[in-house]
Amino acid sequence: MRSKIFMYMFIFMLMLTIFIYVNDKKILEAKQNTIELLDAKVKGLQTENDSLLSKNLDLNYFSLDQNDGAITYFEDRGIDAKELSQKVEDAIISRNRAEDDNELIPFAGMEGVMRINKVKILNHKWIIADFTDGTYWGELLLSYDLDENNNLILNTEKSFLYPQD
Repeated sequence: MRSKIFMYMFIFMLMLTIFIYVNDKKILEAKQNTIELLDAKVKGLQTENDSLLSKNLDLNYFSLDQNDGAITYFEDRGIDAKELSQKVEDAIISRNRAEDDNELIPFAGMEGVMRINKVKILNHKWIIADFTDGTYWGELLLSYDLDENNNLILNTEKSFLYPQD
């Protein structure tokens, strides 16, 4: 009788061991598949990130921050390009008035007051800006320079309004 109990216990332990082995193998394979999927996803995201970084560099090609020649131009005159960039943007946006059109925009507001919304400094001489009155909008190209006292001189070179559909 004792030998039968040991035999049944042995068979039970053997079946339990096989069950645990098969179960653990399935769990391990599932985890491995998850790891492979996540690795593929990470590689895809890294590729997308590299692509976006490259695109960002291309988009910032015409930017004072990325233009070494323009930065050197200002450094040779003893001017910090980052400070000047902020000063120029502030000077342009500060010309937006509560009741009057911005004097840099050569169009009168038809549905409101014309205001400059966004400014991008391209280099040491050119700025592009976006303006609107709430209904009509356009863009303008500005030139800028500093006089001998480092006062900012802004001139509107070209501008246009987008046609209303």
